[in-house]
Amino acid sequence: MRIRDLDPSERPWLAQRLVERWGATAIARRGELVDAAWLPALIAQEGERDEVVALATYLIDGEAAELVTLDAFTSGQGAGAALLQEVADRARAAGCKRLWLITTNDNLRALAVYQRHGLRIVAVHRGAVDHARRQKPSIPLIGDHNIPVHDELELELDLTGTAGRNAGRRTPATGRPRSPRS
Repeated sequence: MRIRDLDPSERPWLAQRLVERWGATAIARRGELVDAAWLPALIAQEGERDEVVALATYLIDGEAAELVTLDAFTSGQGAGAALLQEVADRARAAGCKRLWLITTNDNLRALAVYQRHGLRIVAVHRGAVDHARRQKPSIPLIGDHNIPVHDELELELDLTGTAGRNAGRRTPATGRPRSPRS
């Protein structure tokens, strides 16, 4: 797998993928919209033809980095985890102390992935999605697993300690996350 920065010429492609996956390039979180089409972006590619298997957009702001979008186009291949790790590494190199993200209460699969890679739920913003629908009406009322979508869940990875350095890394033998002592 190869991870690279989005080339500026690929911005229209990024915008198209965001619309396909998120309903718009504007991503609602914490009471505001962010246009992810103009954020720094990473692409994971693999295979002989360098097929794009995952995409991430992020924002570094002072001592915090936000993972704004993460899309793995083929699940279970580790591409999303590889991008999560790369964003964490870049955030750490930029002097960030934390990496955070917002997801919705219906996104059970993502919650499992993020927690397996060291992120912790640090806040539940009750009704935040209901409020965000006023700004972005394309947000569905019913989400994954037929769960009504109402709340934003904020997850965070501490980048200052050992756990932050091991985010996304798995032991080769077991496929389980490395313990902080590894």
